Amino acid sequence: MNPKPKLIYVSALLIILHHHLYTSQAQPSTTGYTCTTSNTTTYPCQTYVLYRAQSPDFLDLASIGDLFSVSRLMISKPSNISSPTSPLIPDQNLFIPITCSCNPTNTTSISYAPLNYTFQAGDTFYIVSTKYFENLTDYQSVEVVNPTVIPTDIPVGATVIFPIFCMCPNTTLKTNNKINYLVTYVIQPSDNLSSIASKFNVKTQQIVDFNGNKTEPFDTLFIPISQLPELSQPNVVQSNGTHNEDHDGAVIGLSIGLGICGVALVLVLGLWGYREFVRKEVVGDFEGNKGALVLKNKGEEVSLMADVSDCLDKYRVFGIEELREATDGFDSRCVIEGSVYKGCIGGEVFAIKKMKWNAYDELKILQKVNHGNLVRIEGFCIEPEEATCYLVYEYVENGSLHSWLHGDKPQKLNWKTRLRIAIDVANGLQYVHEHTRPRVVHKDIKSSNILIDSNMRAKIANFGLAKSGCNAITVHIVGTQGYIAPEYLVDGVVSTKMDVYSFGVVLLELISGREAIDEQGRVLWASAGRVMEGSEEEKMRRLKGWMDEALVRESSSSMESMISVMAVAVACIHKDPSRRPSTVDIVYALCKSDDIFFDTSEEDGPSASQVMAR
Repeated sequence: MNPKPKLIYVSALLIILHHHLYTSQAQPSTTGYTCTTSNTTTYPCQTYVLYRAQSPDFLDLASIGDLFSVSRLMISKPSNISSPTSPLIPDQNLFIPITCSCNPTNTTSISYAPLNYTFQAGDTFYIVSTKYFENLTDYQSVEVVNPTVIPTDIPVGATVIFPIFCMCPNTTLKTNNKINYLVTYVIQPSDNLSSIASKFNVKTQQIVDFNGNKTEPFDTLFIPISQLPELSQPNVVQSNGTHNEDHDGAVIGLSIGLGICGVALVLVLGLWGYREFVRKEVVGDFEGNKGALVLKNKGEEVSLMADVSDCLDKYRVFGIEELREATDGFDSRCVIEGSVYKGCIGGEVFAIKKMKWNAYDELKILQKVNHGNLVRIEGFCIEPEEATCYLVYEYVENGSLHSWLHGDKPQKLNWKTRLRIAIDVANGLQYVHEHTRPRVVHKDIKSSNILIDSNMRAKIANFGLAKSGCNAITVHIVGTQGYIAPEYLVDGVVSTKMDVYSFGVVLLELISGREAIDEQGRVLWASAGRVMEGSEEEKMRRLKGWMDEALVRESSSSMESMISVMAVAVACIHKDPSRRPSTVDIVYALCKSDDIFFDTSEEDGPSASQVMAR
C-alpha cells in the first residue's frame, strides 16, 4: 500500500494542531476543536461569529446571508442594523448566527458549523477560508472534513463543506457563570486582548481563562458572554434616486466644501514646501557645523525624533547610554554581522542594528507586521548628535541560515529541518504579501536574512529595503546578486513575485548546499532547470548529483520530498513573474511534502542537536 495518502492526512492534522493550540475549556483536536456529547454538554447550540463586511463582494446582508446560509433579518437584528436592506461599509462588524454541532470523524469528534459552499472559477480551499470566510476556518480543516475531495481538482459548481470553528458552553458555564454564548472571533493585526474585551464588554481575564494567552493575528478566540453586546453601527445613507431640495443642498454644500478643500490644499502645499526648506537647512547646517541641530537665524531646535513620533507609543525608546553599556561601547567583539551588535539590557539579550538616519521607512513597515516567522522589533534609539538611529530587535540564538549552509558549522542540517525552515520562511512571506494593506515586498530575501532560533525555526529579518505597495517602478536597483529577479533588475518592477523569485533561490540553497553565486560569479539558478528535465528516473539521477552531499546519506527516504521541493523552486525562479506561484500556493505545496514533521512529543519542538544530519 502506498503510504503517501496516509502521510498527507497526518500532515494536515498536525498543521491544524500547531495553529490552534489553546488551553482551559477550549482544547483543540488535530482537526480543529474537540467536543463530547454528554449530559454536561449542550450540542448542538445556537451561537455567533463576528464577521467583517468586505469589498467588493460582501457589502450587503444578502450576499453575506447567502455565504452563511442565513436570512438578512437573522444578521440585522443581532448586529443592531435597523434595516435588512441597508448597505454596508468595509470592515463593518456583524454578528452572524450559526448552529454549532459536535461532528464525529474517524478519530474523534470536532466542533464546527458545517457550511456548504459552491465553488466558482479561481476558488481554492485557502482563498475561500481566508478571504471569504475571513479565517473563521482554515484550509487544512476543510481537507479533513472533505476527505474524498481532491483540493487541486475541484470542478466549478461542486459543493464543499467549510467547517466554521465554534464551541458550545457546557452546563457549568451556563449555570454557574451565566455564559450563554461562546462567540467565535478572529484576532486582527491591530487587536490586543484589552481591545477585544472592550468590544464584547467582558474582562480580559475571562478571555484568557478560556483561550489562554493567544494573541497572534488570525488566531481563533472564543469569547464567553451572557448576551451579545450592542454593536455601534455607522449611519449609511441609502439613495432613493429622487431629485429634491436635500439633493440641491447637498450639491451646494459639496461645492462649498470643494472650495474650502482647494484653499486647504494650497495651505498644505505651502507648509510642505516650508518644511522641505527647513529640512534642507537643517541638513546643510548639520554638515557644516558638526552636528549642530539649530536652524540658522531662527533659534529653533529641530529634533530628529519628530519623524518617528508615530512609533513612540508602540515601541520601547532606548537611551544611547543603555546601548553603549550593553555593547561595551559598540566593541567589535559584540558584532554579530555587519553593523548588528549583540547586547544585554536588563538581563535580556537583544540584537542592536546601527543605521544612518534612514530608519523611518523600516519602522513604518515594521509597525504593520506581527508574525512568528518575522524577527520582532523591540524598540529603537535616536542619537541626534551623530544623526544615527539604532533599531533593537529580539535576539535569534542560532544565527543565519547562510551560516548553517555555507559556514563552518561542524554539523549539517538534515532534510526535515531544511524543509521546516523553508515552510517557516514561506509562511512569513505569505503573511507580509497577503495580510498587509498595502502589501509589503521584502526585496532582500536571502539566506543571510533568514535567522534560526533555539528550536531551529526560521524568522525573516532585515526589512531595510522593504517597500509597502506593489507593481511600482524604481530606477534605484538594490538587492543581492544571485537573488534578484530579472524583471526587477531590467525594468525596476517591484512586486511580491520578486520575493517569490528570491525564495526560490533560497530553496535551491537548501537542496544543493551551494551559494547563490559562487566565486567565479556563476549563479545557482542557472543550472537548476536542467535537473527537472526528462523522465522521473532521470530527475532522480540528476538531483542526486546536484544536491548537498550531506543529504545523500538520507536520500533514500527523502527523494520524493526533495523532488517536490525542487519543482517548487524551479517554478519560483521562472523568468516570467506571472508564471511564478503565489506564496499561498508555495505554502500549500511545501506542506504537502511527506517529511515536514518532527516528533511532537516535546512541547517546545526539537532542539538543535536533534535536527542535525547524522
